[in-house]
Amino acid sequence: MTGPPPGPRRGALALLASTQLLLIMDTAIVNVALPSVGADLGSGADGLSWVANAYLITFGGLLLLGGRVADLLGHRRVFLGGLGLLAVASAAGGLAPGADTLVAARAVQGVGAALAAAAAFALLLLLFPDGPPRHKALGAFAAMGGLGGVLGTVLGGVLTDLLGWRATFWLNVLLAAVLAALALRVLAPRPPAALRGGFDLTGALTATAGLGLVAYALVGGAGAGWLSARTLAAGGAGLALLLAFAAVETRAAAPLVPPAVLGRPALRLANLLAALAQTTLFPMFFLVSLYLQSVLGYAPLGGGLGLLPLSLVVVAVAPQTGRIIFRLGLHRTMTLGFVLLCAGTLWLALTLTPDGTFASTVLAPSLLLGAALPLVMVTTNVAATAEAAPEETGLASGLVNTSQQFGSVLGLAVLVAVATGRTGDTTGAADAARAAAETAGFRAALLTGAALAALAALLSVRLHLPERAAAPEDRVPDPY
Repeated sequence: MTGPPPGPRRGALALLASTQLLLIMDTAIVNVALPSVGADLGSGADGLSWVANAYLITFGGLLLLGGRVADLLGHRRVFLGGLGLLAVASAAGGLAPGADTLVAARAVQGVGAALAAAAAFALLLLLFPDGPPRHKALGAFAAMGGLGGVLGTVLGGVLTDLLGWRATFWLNVLLAAVLAALALRVLAPRPPAALRGGFDLTGALTATAGLGLVAYALVGGAGAGWLSARTLAAGGAGLALLLAFAAVETRAAAPLVPPAVLGRPALRLANLLAALAQTTLFPMFFLVSLYLQSVLGYAPLGGGLGLLPLSLVVVAVAPQTGRIIFRLGLHRTMTLGFVLLCAGTLWLALTLTPDGTFASTVLAPSLLLGAALPLVMVTTNVAATAEAAPEETGLASGLVNTSQQFGSVLGLAVLVAVATGRTGDTTGAADAARAAAETAGFRAALLTGAALAALAALLSVRLHLPERAAAPEDRVPDPY
């Protein structure tokens, strides 16, 4: 198979990278609008937290299933179905009369996002063979992800101020509809793969329920307490279901995750490193924005714009990642990325002061972090998918996306808990004392993130991919 010519491949890459931007932007844009949501719908802090958490739980819990379904039913079909579901759920969110309806709409949004994300990443793997073309494509994905976080923060502030919080949901409807229309033109259909041995329904149910309950425990633990009965019950049930899933997969005729795939040492380590990268990166965006607003007094829009220099560096460095990998090798580039991530996070933690300015505290280390982000994201994605056969692209996509999503959820839960524990109760404290306490909390959280990045740098030295097979396996497969 020769694959599509370069022109159509570039168009498809633009479409898929734009989908990544939309999905990352959706998380940030709604977070900015949450205070207005609470004021309008009369929801308290706990209810508002679940507007964000419902999306994270279903998104993280369904990525693995979404990737395998894309392999079996067709990547284009699942991609379009995910975008359609995201648009419908976003419209329901925009019309939601109360907080409960909005939480339900956000949960369905997460389902659509999981299907679209897994299928989009699988399509990218099929479009671009392992090697420099894939490295460049993953660089575009990383650039769009970095840009999506900032655009979401900025647009969330602008739309909420000008049109109200419901406009953030209607923007999703518009963008998902545009992407779906473009997909019908850019992505050609192909018949779904034959379901040899049937579909592993038991594995799908145990994996999805297990991942969903673990995500529920992680995102709820910070608010309800890590040792609360609800958190422990959800986490225990989730782990039990995941153990049941592992047992099912050894006996299923057509397992959702073939044990031979998880038996690949490089794949296991690459997915662990992908999770560790997000454990540090995702909370860093949140903590920096919160520091700029709560300590330095920036408005929400200013807090988002404070991350713009970082995103511009991501956009500049990401397209060059393939060249860096070619010169240094994959695992050296990965180690370099994690070293820069550790150094940038440590630098940021040590420069934070309660009476500082953006230029004196955040700007310089954020530029270093902007260079680190595409290096770690591209190299971990390359390593996690390098051994995937064409019929395993959705599976590989689901695995690495699940690792990244759970790294984000775990990192945010743990680092925010560290920050809160170090800050303590500042009720009634003077402004200067409150700012000092909050800065100490942010510093403790970022130091924890730097330690995790250092651990990842040490582990990355052990990553060695097997030699790729010769010519026939290097052909570009039919991407649709």
